[in-house]
Amino acid sequence: MIIAIDGPAAAGKGTLARRLAREFGFAYLDTGALYRAVGLSLLKAGIDPNDRDAAIEASADLDLELLADPALRAEATGGAASLVAGIPEVRANLLDLQRNYAMNPPGGKPGAVLDGRDIGTVVCPDADLKFFVTASAEERARRRTAEMEARGEAADYAAILRDVKARDERDMKRAEAPLKPADDALLLDTTNLAIDAVFLRAAKIVRDWL
Repeated sequence: MIIAIDGPAAAGKGTLARRLAREFGFAYLDTGALYRAVGLSLLKAGIDPNDRDAAIEASADLDLELLADPALRAEATGGAASLVAGIPEVRANLLDLQRNYAMNPPGGKPGAVLDGRDIGTVVCPDADLKFFVTASAEERARRRTAEMEARGEAADYAAILRDVKARDERDMKRAEAPLKPADDALLLDTTNLAIDAVFLRAAKIVRDWL
């Protein structure tokens, strides 16, 4: 079974995907982390994420150890990921990896949950279930601010809100695999819902399918 979960940054899709994978014993892949790893590799090398050729090269020879780097979740890395994700060649380089994971879940697990921006539309258009998780930009900025403060980092809500909106704009308007719900995706708006309520709703849908 393949479950595709898409949505904008800080909407809760990653939390939902991990919980569903744990609940049903499925493998889990945060596909956004792959793009973050590409962005982080450029930042670590002192290369501008807008450098198209460098981003393509980094994605073709991606160091997967970067997935465990604490800097992967930094705000700067997220911004870099959004930039490199708009490059068609970068997406092509990472596409086979994602599809192979979905079709052949590691550890012999009976299914896979993938979350990202284009799983239901491009990576796994034939996924058995598709969810599109969203929330207002203001709520997502509030969550991101709280996460940063919890880590002891300085957080400017107004700046984070501007970044969230700018990232949405880039993700939705890019020519290659723009962020949008698949036609058959189930919409989950988490603006006014606790993650437990979102999880219970999604888990029931999965159980009904099984």
